[in-house]
Amino acid sequence: MLATATAQHRAGNLAAARRLYAEVLAADPAHTLALFRSGLLELQSRHPQAALDLITQAAAAAPADARFQFGLGQALQALDRWQDAAAAYRRVLRSDPDSVDAHIALGVALQRAGQLAQAAAAYRNALALQPHDAAASANLGTVLREMGDIDQAIELLRAAANLDPATASHAVNLGIALCQRRDFRAAESVLRETRAREPAHAEAAFNLGNALRGLGRQRAALEQYRHAAALRPDYADALNNLGNTHKELGDFSAAMAAFEAALLARPDYVLALNNLGCLLRTLGRSDEAEAMLRRGLAVDPKHAALHDNLGNVLKDAGALDEAIACFRKALELDPDNAATHSNLAYALNFKSLEARPILDECLRWNARFAAPLRPLDAARRPDVSPRRLKLGYVSADFRNHCQSLFTLPLFAHHDHGAFEVFCYSSVERPDEYTRRIEGFADVWRDVRPLDDAALFEVIRGDHIDVLVDLTMHMANGRPLVFARKPAPVQIAWLAYPGTTGIGAIDYRLSDPRLDPPGFDSHYSERTLRLADSFWCYDPLADQPDVNPLPALERGYLTFGCLNNPGKLTQNTLQLWGAAMRALPDAKLLLMAPPGRHRRQLLQRLGEQEIAEERIRFVEFRPRAEYLRSYHDIDLGLDTFPYNGHTTSLDSLWMGVPVVTRVGRTSVGRGGLSQLFQVGLSGLAADSDADFVSTAVAWGRDIPRLAALRQQLRARLERSPLMDAARFAAGIENAYRRAIEGS
Repeated sequence: MLATATAQHRAGNLAAARRLYAEVLAADPAHTLALFRSGLLELQSRHPQAALDLITQAAAAAPADARFQFGLGQALQALDRWQDAAAAYRRVLRSDPDSVDAHIALGVALQRAGQLAQAAAAYRNALALQPHDAAASANLGTVLREMGDIDQAIELLRAAANLDPATASHAVNLGIALCQRRDFRAAESVLRETRAREPAHAEAAFNLGNALRGLGRQRAALEQYRHAAALRPDYADALNNLGNTHKELGDFSAAMAAFEAALLARPDYVLALNNLGCLLRTLGRSDEAEAMLRRGLAVDPKHAALHDNLGNVLKDAGALDEAIACFRKALELDPDNAATHSNLAYALNFKSLEARPILDECLRWNARFAAPLRPLDAARRPDVSPRRLKLGYVSADFRNHCQSLFTLPLFAHHDHGAFEVFCYSSVERPDEYTRRIEGFADVWRDVRPLDDAALFEVIRGDHIDVLVDLTMHMANGRPLVFARKPAPVQIAWLAYPGTTGIGAIDYRLSDPRLDPPGFDSHYSERTLRLADSFWCYDPLADQPDVNPLPALERGYLTFGCLNNPGKLTQNTLQLWGAAMRALPDAKLLLMAPPGRHRRQLLQRLGEQEIAEERIRFVEFRPRAEYLRSYHDIDLGLDTFPYNGHTTSLDSLWMGVPVVTRVGRTSVGRGGLSQLFQVGLSGLAADSDADFVSTAVAWGRDIPRLAALRQQLRARLERSPLMDAARFAAGIENAYRRAIEGS
């Protein structure tokens, strides 16, 4: 009867085989072969626990039988009991050390248990016994890819695909490894061939989408992700990458729908939770973003990216202590993440009253990430003979971004007879500003698809004389490119007037007000002080016009600050509270998104005795509407210790003077630098008491405010802050000084 049962089993008649095995076991409950084969049937029927129970009985009766131990390993593996499965396969190998299948199965169990080196050893043992085994080659290639040995992995996976071209997974894994090596063109070729052979292979479509996305062909990638999801509607990975690609293309509603579909397919999918949280942050929906990221942390409290992105949301909302704690936790979990450490270093600028803690953190960043990349061969010394010098600018913000208010006037006035301007752009979604900036460049390179090592080679191949970092430790910067020293002179400018800490960056640009004597020790770079200002501003619009002082019509003063809530520190609110208490009829206009953090801000202002009815909020708006918000403000109040920079220039443009508190860091002296240029240094206070008395005195002098409002735009236009030709000449002179001093 056992032979009949086995024949039915092999023929696929599982119900008949199950009945016959049961009859054999009814007659002899200890029949080992019947127990074993019945267990295999249950395993085939996806009943792993029942299979384990039956095969365990067979293995207990005949522990030396390698077949039973192998079956035991399979049942344990089906239950995700990888260590127990590995122990079973090791027992097989003690009986049969030449079993290729057992070596491969042991490797799989160890790989799934996270013991990658041991798994690789098991696969190598299999290959030693059978050098042309496609499965062993493929599995060893996969584990080496996980271990970071990409070149060897690709060699093995290519061999597996050649040995067994009918198994599509070998080619798919080869495509994955090629993507990991960023050889996206080769990956596309392999995966297109696989898709042509097996058009219904969802993983081939998904990974072809990844290769196309790596090549910057997002719309073609969308097609592949959609195809993968159509083949497998619960394919959460494909839906997640579909969302990422829609976000890159600026179709935020489609991105949200894709992330939500991924979470419907897999509710605890941490990557989709993280990506949806980031999208909600981009949309300004900070409460929802925070909730989504915290939901992800409830699933995986050790997921570093969730802590990092939560830190960004909290920083935006002004919860700096919590944000910094999140960045530190993310770095503890993923100490090799340079971007997270950059987030931490940048966040300290918002909180620190002194320069030293910021420098120390940046120096730690340099020691951890930059110093090991410094090339052994020194960058070529620039040729100082008269010739056209090559300038390179690196940025992800050549777009509708506040940085364009400063890059456009400079680029429009560069001396192209003396300088050849290269722009290395990592812009995700190019726009009209991107095209305008590109029009001022002699050479424009879209380098977003390139990793840092590849971008280093491009810049070095261009023989750039002076390379300028416009992003530093802010989002989407490329500091690890600068760490490799692709140009002989490297300079930090514009992102913020601070330090990078990077030993490979030689200079930073500043001005005499941002950096008075004695400040040079605050930075790892040498400081080049421009004669006038760190900034040259173009509002890129002549509308809206400056309106009459609103207090003349309303009969009360309105203070205002349209800075990011991340700058609204306790120091700031204490200064504002003292001014508001001295002028009990004054109102306050702020910019902050609705939600929990706005309510917390109201509570913090209440602690400074500023009643809720005296406060009005506006939300983040497009630029024209944002500028119109200044029509409701009589006098600006600056933030501290990180002053307003672009926001303060916008305020001056709209006729609204700003009272600033001068700090002991360069970001805390931006207000002084700008006010000096328009002849309003008296609005820059060196102490808390001076800040309050200045704000109160100006707030009480409505006629003086009204008169200044009508003059201020013209004063700004006549100042060095808007003299682009003068600024360009000054910055070009600074570049020459840097070359001569290198």
